[in-house]
Amino acid sequence: MKAPVVLITGASQGIGAALARVFAAHLTGVKLALVARSEKNLRAVSKSCARLLTGDTAAVEIFPCDVSDETAVAALKRAVLKRFGAVDVLINNAGKFEASALTSTSVAQFDRMYAANLRSAFLMSRALVPAMIRRRRGDVFFMSSIAGLAAYPGGAGYCAAKFGVTGLAKVLRVETKSAGVRVCCVYPGATWSPSWSESGVGAERMMPAEDVARAFLEVYRLSRKTVVEEIVLRPQAGDLG
Repeated sequence: MKAPVVLITGASQGIGAALARVFAAHLTGVKLALVARSEKNLRAVSKSCARLLTGDTAAVEIFPCDVSDETAVAALKRAVLKRFGAVDVLINNAGKFEASALTSTSVAQFDRMYAANLRSAFLMSRALVPAMIRRRRGDVFFMSSIAGLAAYPGGAGYCAAKFGVTGLAKVLRVETKSAGVRVCCVYPGATWSPSWSESGVGAERMMPAEDVARAFLEVYRLSRKTVVEEIVLRPQAGDLG
């Protein structure tokens, strides 16, 4: 298997940054395209990945982009293809969380959840999956959540968006399974990231982001005869709540 080109959205912190480091450390020759809105944070993640890369072909490049914007995604596609050529692995990790009950959720809040979590995954998949189908090879990961499997109070916009991600992943799986493209939807429970830093909840109650990232890597490493369609990850002691 040739070293892949791996594109990760939401790569500037949390699970996205952990994904970048894990793939950099464990795939010789990997080429990483790291995507997020924050160029400053992307540069920091890129530097940490560069120290982990092995192999003559290995490289890491940052692409600041709002992946919920259609025009920006089109420009991103052109830039990535110019730098690396075809994308072999697309990890739709970009997302955003805001807690709010349905009756107190503003239209703007709902739209932010929809755009960051669902619209972004749709736009990125629509941009890059057709080439995978033509090559009859590729991997697409969707970052859903346990909030995309079961609803909870105060999660109106987030749950709706993550249920949408779950549905989008299922549709893409049935549409591409005969074309050599593997599609996996991942449902993590509580995972430590900077967004939890002000919550008062300790990291010891959550999964480390590196564990979630390792699950992605191991799913990718399976032979092409096998696809993991869905994977649920939870803290050993149970989810918060």
